[in-house]
Amino acid sequence: MSNNIVVAIDGYSSCGKSTLAKALAKKLHFIYVDSGAMYRAVALYFLRNNIDSNNHEQIAEALKDIHLNFHSRDYQTHITLNDEEVSEEIRLMPVSEKVSEVSAIREVRKEMVKQQQRMGYSKNIVMDGRDIGTTVFPAANVKIFMTADPKVRAERRYKEIHDKNPEITLEDIFENIAHRDYQDTTREESPLVRAADAIILDNTNLTPEQQLQFALDKVEPFL
Repeated sequence: MSNNIVVAIDGYSSCGKSTLAKALAKKLHFIYVDSGAMYRAVALYFLRNNIDSNNHEQIAEALKDIHLNFHSRDYQTHITLNDEEVSEEIRLMPVSEKVSEVSAIREVRKEMVKQQQRMGYSKNIVMDGRDIGTTVFPAANVKIFMTADPKVRAERRYKEIHDKNPEITLEDIFENIAHRDYQDTTREESPLVRAADAIILDNTNLTPEQQLQFALDKVEPFL
């Protein structure tokens, strides 16, 4: 681990990890790295190019052609896939239904972890995902593990994407979240699990401002 400060935020899908990580990074003037967006972008590439998740030769070749970058615009972090802005497309249901499968692939995780670690060794960062505090940065200065009631998570996700996908139902979202939880926690490669030294943040009944203050209090001793 370098002398840079690393804040690792892990947890279940639709817990607001990205919301907290973005707000925390902005407040601290750190770099925000959305690891989930990276896996979503890979999933999007696989969908577009009909990559078979069980064909290791196809996967290896595809990863050579996947170039991801983050950039900031209007105080928001955006991701590009081979120089194409895909921040909105990666949040749609086809990608949501594919991302847990893709992120469980050993070759994909190995490549993404390499890219994530390079970022952390050179800058002060806030990174959110599923295995940041356990696999990517096991020596992170602060580790937060987020959780919330599944029904609340489904309602939040529904409000987030309904305008862009009006045909989606709350039941669809709830089932997708339950399926992703199962895949994330039972996969062989870097399953979702709370690091022993991670601080639990249950934000079922917290406002964004309250959870931000919670995180700031944990990071402040390292500043």
